[in-house]
Amino acid sequence: MKFFIDTANLNEIKEAHDLGVLDGVTTNPSLMAKEGIRGDENVTNHYKAICDIVDDKVSAEVIATDFEGMVKEGKALAKIDDKIVVKVPMIKDGIKAIKYFASEGIRTNCTLVFSAGQAILAAKAGASYLSPFIGRLDDISFDGLDLIGQIVHIYQNYGFETEVLAASIRHTMHLIKCAELGADVVTCPLKVITGLLNHPLTDKGLAQFLADHAKANA
Repeated sequence: MKFFIDTANLNEIKEAHDLGVLDGVTTNPSLMAKEGIRGDENVTNHYKAICDIVDDKVSAEVIATDFEGMVKEGKALAKIDDKIVVKVPMIKDGIKAIKYFASEGIRTNCTLVFSAGQAILAAKAGASYLSPFIGRLDDISFDGLDLIGQIVHIYQNYGFETEVLAASIRHTMHLIKCAELGADVVTCPLKVITGLLNHPLTDKGLAQFLADHAKANA
């Protein structure tokens, strides 16, 4: 399973990268705004700064909702760095744009996915990644994890090359369950990744080892 960090914060990206387990980054306009990144030039420079940190796969989202606009923005984003993956919304013109980008060799991440039907369309259009938002489904009393399992099963049935990128991950159990279900990628906040480190028996055991060492070398 690949780990992406869902943020535009450079310090968090560096910390995840330094941990040695980071495979990519996902961003969106909301995350950019959270970091105070505004204006086309500043956004472009920030994407470049992210690409300079990570090895590959930085999802950068288009703002346009029409085919021509998405193609124009997507091409501009792809020119920033070879690591850029163009993030496209799951709408009719988005599917058309994904098909176009696939024909041009530009990687895409189809975002805002909430159903298996949407997942099938994105895969047939040639999306590189598909982002089902499981936390947002949980918020409205649907089981987001069920959707991950359903999409993984469908993709395996037909040999689709689109990778299932579980998004809107809220906690470590979301991540672990996605791993059990066979999601190719999870994207989540840094705290979810570092949360995997935690276990009280680890802390207790380490404290005991250190205490015993101190006694033996007093």
